[in-house]
Amino acid sequence: MTKYRSRLPQLEGGTFLTDGGLETTLLFQRGIDLPLFASFPLVDDEQGRQELTEYYEAYLAIASEKGLGFILDTPTWRANPDWAAQLGYDLEDLAAINRRSVAYVASLRELWERPGRPIVLNGVLGPRGDGYKAGAMTVDEAQSYHAFQIGAFAGSEIDMVSAITMNNVEEAIGIARAASGAALPCVISFTVETDGRLASGMALREAVEETDRQTGGTPVYYMVNCAHPTHFEDALNRGERWIERIGGVRANASTKSHAELDDATEIDIGDPADLARRYSDLRRSYPTMRVLGGCCGTDHRHVNAICEACLPVAAE
Repeated sequence: MTKYRSRLPQLEGGTFLTDGGLETTLLFQRGIDLPLFASFPLVDDEQGRQELTEYYEAYLAIASEKGLGFILDTPTWRANPDWAAQLGYDLEDLAAINRRSVAYVASLRELWERPGRPIVLNGVLGPRGDGYKAGAMTVDEAQSYHAFQIGAFAGSEIDMVSAITMNNVEEAIGIARAASGAALPCVISFTVETDGRLASGMALREAVEETDRQTGGTPVYYMVNCAHPTHFEDALNRGERWIERIGGVRANASTKSHAELDDATEIDIGDPADLARRYSDLRRSYPTMRVLGGCCGTDHRHVNAICEACLPVAAE
């Protein structure tokens, strides 16, 4: 039984939190080996589940303290067929662990949800290829490929799905179409390079508008993730209607480029206070950005600072 699939509470107003950089926290701060940067295998490991629980509960506690709703992600960014095959998963096993990932986050919701503080279960989809390099799939290929993971989510308690770190519009469109075919609410989150454009060279505005055009506007909203605000602030021009489709931000802590982060051997947590101020400015300028969290290099300290900066703005 799904709880919010037919009526997502974040669409009705208010501020919602989500988590930060799951994989970078586990790998760099907790020293957990993540082959292929995949966190989903931890769901089937007792110690791994404990690490995930400690990670998620740090954010759930912030949302609880602030009286906010929460978008609770599954740890399934790499849980699609190509990446999972390299880790030894066949399709049957992969579908099952996607469903177990939903059951796991559902168990956290049971512990943490309270009246007025809804927790939305979000099935995370990652790119078929490298999140930092433009893919080469057609829309039809992307729809067929991602329909597998979306189908696994559709039969679970999941409330919605989000395609995270999308760097080309064809894959985003294919995912949105597959989600629509499965009657699942879908969010598309694009990542950009330091020039504010996708790795394909497409402008963020064009990516949002083209995805809407080719899907009939089925994504419930869009987000920007895995980039520092300095990389995309200039792409957000006031007064343009497409900005109203941006429903949230999950920025990187670091101002470094994707290429620099790819080569990094240490985590760059950036300046949490400066990041929080930038979120506050974004929230003041673009009030539709109601879902707030982090991406690479961020942890609960960044998200707490973002809360402190943005909640007064939301109350204005």
